[in-house]
Formats: sequence, structure tokens, C-alpha cells
Amino acid sequence: MISPGDRVCVGVSGGKDSVALTVALGRLRRYLGVPYEVVAVTLDPCFGGVETDYSPLAELFAAESIPYEVRRTDIGPVVFDYRKESNPCALCAKLRRGTLHTAAKELGCNKIALGHHLDDAVETFYMNLWREGRIGCFSPVTWLSRRELTMIRPFILATEAEVRHAVNRENLPVIKSRCPADGVTVREETKQFVREMSRRDPAFRQKTLHALQESGIDGWKPIHTGRKKDW
Repeated sequence: MISPGDRVCVGVSGGKDSVALTVALGRLRRYLGVPYEVVAVTLDPCFGGVETDYSPLAELFAAESIPYEVRRTDIGPVVFDYRKESNPCALCAKLRRGTLHTAAKELGCNKIALGHHLDDAVETFYMNLWREGRIGCFSPVTWLSRRELTMIRPFILATEAEVRHAVNRENLPVIKSRCPADGVTVREETKQFVREMSRRDPAFRQKTLHALQESGIDGWKPIHTGRKKDW
């Protein structure tokens, strides 16, 4: 996912996943033996026309020697106030994606890193299956030809519980989402399903991961570590 000379733009929402990813990529530079740069960008949706205070993140990233920029947008008002979308997540994601791509190019980055973890991948797989009747998921690595950017998801094999544990252990600051749809989305319903299935079968997430890797869809490939059960 990372090569010598890369300049990686991390999209930071303020949630635990993106904050942990930014810190992890920053610290990894000390041990990986591959020279690369990390910059962090937050796109403030300004829900309700109100700007969010991201100063705790600015302090954290400054201590980690990671350049950080907050860009105020009108994504929140457009989605909820002007358009009054019945399915706000789709439009919001599209607008944020385009704005992040633009920011990455302006900052001289050739790669974008997102904080999606294994739970996100499993949830997306079942959402696509149930709502669209297709088998698919986002890819661990995606080449965006129109923007000439590569999108990477370094946390793709980490569970949400592992990310949460890391954030708590390091006492990293997290900015709570002010999205009006937070917690009442289709993804939240799917998340509850995955949690329940994992309670019944602790290997549920890993089995879904194994199916994705063995299928080879959307850039997923088997990962060979030499272990007997390579999930």
C-alpha cells in the first residue's frame, strides 16, 4: 500500500478510525524503513451551518509531526437543509469523496488513506447483497484513474474492537459526529446484524473476509502468512 516517496493524505472525520489511522501511519514511518510523508485533512460538513472545533486533533497531530488542515464545507447544509435528502448518506459520501480528492491533489499527495476496517468491509458486503442484490465490497487498494490517485485502506484486516482498544490505550481524542443521521442509518442496522452474528459465531467476520479473499472480487486477494488457517 505504501511505496518509497509516497505522500499520503489521510481523510480524518474525527472519529476513532481515522484518528487512529493517522497516528499509526505517522508512527509507522519510524519502523517501516520506507520513506514517505503523511498529511491529514478534515472536511468539516458544518452540519446546521455550525463549524466543529477540531483543535484537539490539531494538537495531537502537531505532537506527531503530521501536517493537518481543516477545510470548512457546505456539505451538511446542502444535504440536509437545501436538498433535504431522504437518503442523505449517499449524497454526503459523494460530496465528501470529491472534495477529499481535490484536497489531496492540491496538497501534492499521490495516495489517500481511509480508516475503513474489517467490520466496515463485512457490513458493506452484506449491504450490497441485501439492498442491491450484488456481491461486492470496496477494495483494499483502488486506482482512481480520473484523479491519478491511489486509495488505500491500511486498517482493512483490523476489527473495530482492535481499533477501539488502540484508541483507548493511547487516549487519543475523538470528535463526536454531529450528523443528524448518525446512528439511524442502514449501515447502523447492518452493524447490529454483524454484531449479533459474531456473538453467535465468533469467526463470522473472518469467514466473510475469507470468502472475499477467495472470490477475488473488487481487488481482494488471499493473504498468505504461512499459518494453517490464513483468515
